[in-house]
Amino acid sequence: MITLLDNSFSQINEFIAEKSFSKIFILVDENTHEYCLPQFLGNLETEVTFEILEIEAGEEMKNIQTANQLWEILTEMQADRKALLINLGGGVVTDLGGFVASTYKRGIQFINVPTTLLSMCDASIGGKTGIDLMNYKNMVGTFAFPEKIYVYPKFLETLPHKELISGFAEMLKHGLIADKKHWEDLIKIQHPDAAAIEAFIPQSMEIKQEIVNVDCFEKNIRKTLNFGHTIGHAIESLCLADEKPILHGEAVALGMICETHLSFLEGLIDKETADVVIENIQRYFCSIDISGFDDTQIFSLLLNDKKNSDLVINFSLLSGVGSCLYDYNCKDENIKKSLRFYRHLSGF
Repeated sequence: MITLLDNSFSQINEFIAEKSFSKIFILVDENTHEYCLPQFLGNLETEVTFEILEIEAGEEMKNIQTANQLWEILTEMQADRKALLINLGGGVVTDLGGFVASTYKRGIQFINVPTTLLSMCDASIGGKTGIDLMNYKNMVGTFAFPEKIYVYPKFLETLPHKELISGFAEMLKHGLIADKKHWEDLIKIQHPDAAAIEAFIPQSMEIKQEIVNVDCFEKNIRKTLNFGHTIGHAIESLCLADEKPILHGEAVALGMICETHLSFLEGLIDKETADVVIENIQRYFCSIDISGFDDTQIFSLLLNDKKNSDLVINFSLLSGVGSCLYDYNCKDENIKKSLRFYRHLSGF
């Protein structure tokens, strides 16, 4: 399913030529329209009519209003069930585009062409689509797999460093939950840039794909991919509601620090392991000021996390570097201690 593109994008052209699509729609945001679409169109060879659909950039656009606008546009342009939607962009574009495609006329085919590190190593893989609801992350969505995922690492050269490092958080997570060597290789990188990271992208993608292959619908082991996301999503949602959005990877890094300390408090890892993990995450990510959010606000979001059942907060926690437990229920006091730990650690 995952294919590394050559400079001519021949694999995409071959895929389209083998099919009988009635029309092609290419979903971009304003950034990928400027920096990635020209190269994509310059290599696209097809006689099938295509249209460009553009949305504004940002997590704020991943909502039902944007989805509805796209459904209406597809309807006005008479897209039928033989149409193809190409999602050319980061996590917002692939999440939103996949959701729109999987629900329009009960489903049309789509492919993902991720343009950010976050999307390459995480968002575009695994068949999860979704939109945010009332500032809750990915509260509405479907399990729908793209026909193909085409990865062109040179797109990373168009990214600001902040966006690049956001995706690096998911790569670090993959190592922490499933592959100690991958983690150790990544933390040897002193200055993460596109050139330094590129060689490790296939391994990170493979880790996620292998987990998804075992547990497609997140009944068991796929839940380990949520490490760092339970607290991370809560903070990301609060920042979004406060109209001070942070990048997903920044939230995940914060969440991994809190949940690594929580793993220690719950007796799953020793202090030395927790310290090493936290210190290395801190090397790459600036602290986020969460002093404006009290525990009550954070717990309100934690209790509404879609991974929960019977009003019990389910965490995925480290049991070692390269191993992770899921559906772990923590003491409320330890959750609060992990939040206090982060506030103290970040100096806010």
